[in-house]
Amino acid sequence: MAFRWRFFALAMLIGLLSFADGARAAPPQVPVLWDAKERLPKPDLSALPRLRFLTTTDFPPFNFLDGSGKLSGFHIDLARAICAELGIVEKCQIQALPWAELEGALRKGEGEAIIAGIAATPESRATYAFSRSYLQFPARFIMPKSKALTEPVFDKLHGKRVGVISGSAHERMLRDYFNTVQVIPFDRPEDLYNDLKAGKVDAAFGDGMRLAFWLGGSDAAGCCRFAGGPYLAPEYLGTGMAVATKADNPALAAAIDYALQEISMKGTFAEFYLRYFPVSFF
Repeated sequence: MAFRWRFFALAMLIGLLSFADGARAAPPQVPVLWDAKERLPKPDLSALPRLRFLTTTDFPPFNFLDGSGKLSGFHIDLARAICAELGIVEKCQIQALPWAELEGALRKGEGEAIIAGIAATPESRATYAFSRSYLQFPARFIMPKSKALTEPVFDKLHGKRVGVISGSAHERMLRDYFNTVQVIPFDRPEDLYNDLKAGKVDAAFGDGMRLAFWLGGSDAAGCCRFAGGPYLAPEYLGTGMAVATKADNPALAAAIDYALQEISMKGTFAEFYLRYFPVSFF
């Protein structure tokens, strides 16, 4: 019960804030994962000869090659901002490799950190030390604009036909926490979206980031919007994105924590988030 209360608390708070705003359009929500009252110690990295971030080129909008072939993306801007906060811009490097080569390159000392979306799990913690999470991925509902619900949505969803990708963590989460809906599994996102637009399902439930990209794309044609949420549930969805260092270098991971908190508190993270995610999934 305690977890269920924490799970719904964020959505309930957002619902209350939306109600208080009345008809005024709500600004994009930017996730804040840092406690402003916690002050992390500033590290001294003057003796560090180099901080090379390893990443990939095939994970837009996080890491990709732009039209001129330049390495770009959310992670690239974030890595540079980390170096700036640590005062080591002149020692900062970023190298892109195929995903399968990242672990080996870090192990051989070809880089000091990986910023490419490696999940922090009990298994991966045997290989890496991780920073704290800088971005999490909530579950969200989307519905046609004319029928979109506001928090609290649990009772309002009773009996609704809700589409979700079959066998996914989101399907398990939907069945466990919204057990009064009619769960309609789909094998392909495209089929789910088509049925939502055609009115064959009342809502879709899934990864907020992926749903945000669909909502902002031409295929959605402005049909739908987020309804309720966001819902953070680490037990189903993981703890989000973190920077990975060697397992025997937790001091560097802690230094990156300091930089990430400063980036968040100064509004730099919000700037990056809104640049690469114009339809906020929070």
